[in-house]
Amino acid sequence: MEPEIVTVVSLTCYGGVNEIGGNKVLLEDGEVRLFFDFGLPFAHRSRYYEEYLNPRASWGLLDLLEVGLLPPLNGIYRQDLTLPDLWDRFSSSPHYRELHIDGVLLSHAHLDHSGYISFLDRDIPVYTTAMTSVMAKAIQDSAKGDFEKEVCYAIPKEDKKGARAAIRYNKAAAQQRPFRVLDCGAWSGELGHFWEDTPGRRSLEACPLETAVSIGPLPLRCFPVDHSIPGATALAVATGRGWVVYTGDLRLHGGRGQQTEAFIHQAAQLRPVILICEGTSVDDETCPVTEDGVYSNALKAIREAKGLVIADFGPRNVERLLTFRRIAQEIGRYLVVTAKDAYLLRAMHYLDPEVPDMGGDPVIRVYQELKADHDHWEQDILARFRDKLVKAEEVGRCQDDHILCFSFFDINELPSIRPQEGSLYLYSSSEPHNEEQRLDFYRLHQWLEHFRMRGIGLPREELGWKVPQAEQGLHASGHATGPELLKLIKEINPEILIPIHTENPGYFATNLEGTGIRVHLPRYGEQITLP
Repeated sequence: MEPEIVTVVSLTCYGGVNEIGGNKVLLEDGEVRLFFDFGLPFAHRSRYYEEYLNPRASWGLLDLLEVGLLPPLNGIYRQDLTLPDLWDRFSSSPHYRELHIDGVLLSHAHLDHSGYISFLDRDIPVYTTAMTSVMAKAIQDSAKGDFEKEVCYAIPKEDKKGARAAIRYNKAAAQQRPFRVLDCGAWSGELGHFWEDTPGRRSLEACPLETAVSIGPLPLRCFPVDHSIPGATALAVATGRGWVVYTGDLRLHGGRGQQTEAFIHQAAQLRPVILICEGTSVDDETCPVTEDGVYSNALKAIREAKGLVIADFGPRNVERLLTFRRIAQEIGRYLVVTAKDAYLLRAMHYLDPEVPDMGGDPVIRVYQELKADHDHWEQDILARFRDKLVKAEEVGRCQDDHILCFSFFDINELPSIRPQEGSLYLYSSSEPHNEEQRLDFYRLHQWLEHFRMRGIGLPREELGWKVPQAEQGLHASGHATGPELLKLIKEINPEILIPIHTENPGYFATNLEGTGIRVHLPRYGEQITLP
């Protein structure tokens, strides 16, 4: 009788350990290897880089490996970014290993979960939802060229005098990554055209969207969840040791909180051996503000406003954008979005009819910046929606008619608009997390004082960069609170919990003591073998 072959199943965290974002969780089951997310670690990156100091693209992977932004895993990265003898330099690292992977399970399109897919071998497939696929491409299409943000398609590089340099657009096509859709079996011809098209002069070597229900022999499940970006999903893999479930980022207090509730119920039925759970907001034990609460509070503030209104909220937070659209319609103003927002909404509408049709929506208009030259994607938006364009001069003349969806990085448009004294700047996003963001808020306050605008919901320096108590309630977090996460974990009832995407993993060990759920606090690069 032949001895039974025992398959070893393990997890290794290469990101999201004692930090928020940058999740990279390697799952190995026999010969199958995959990552849950492969994100850009913003906090780690900010220790070495800032706006005008960035990893050098001409040196390929070198800088990112040197400062630990990428794990030293030989075999998973793009060859066109690998300099000769690169791995000789890192082969002595305690975390170095040679590895192949069969795919990345992507929870959502935020860059702290998706960004460093940019550096993976172009043939490694990405498994995710249709909406995340579409949003990731729209985000890349409308961004400035950056080798840290080539999630959906890679710009091929060549050796040029020893440096990595992009091959000229007329000599090499961009190379699209294979995306495997987990939640949708059909899509429109318009969506297919959008997916296989590139907005620039460079052609695209396209990989059509395909569906998937497994990765190798391992069945996959995805569960839509509520988060601050559409298309977010929790994920589960059936391994040889039982189900491994990964929450991604989620909340219960948004407009689609019922999706997260459904995930909790369905995940509990799987009786998972492992639950990998986010913990961004574990230290928040207050009752969370709901999206309906944001609507009510913002409506009151904007209804009373005189002059221009600027609504500042997080990028790709389409739910918040639609909240302000609802407010604009109710009080009789136009909602003016940037060209980037218009490009994203157009792409999303191909998949979800609940997203406004930019061409037919009577409330939404598109802000046209004054530029000598527009990128190709902008030219497309300006031509497609020419009847909806509004320039700074018109906004300036009719300030009571508009709500502008601007962020701090659009604030330099104000000299052209010349907002009247007492106009409203309504901030509907999170408080600053680091010194760089605090400096941005300092500058924002300078702009508002210069134009004598009234700010509401803004973090203030004299309060330690907190929002005044009387002005809270204009932002709904994208993450569940500590008590909500504990309830979620107890209901799913895994054998083992692995907390990631948190600066306080010990919260779970303390608060789950005596529940029968074993909490394993991960260490970077430590292999956790499943029982």
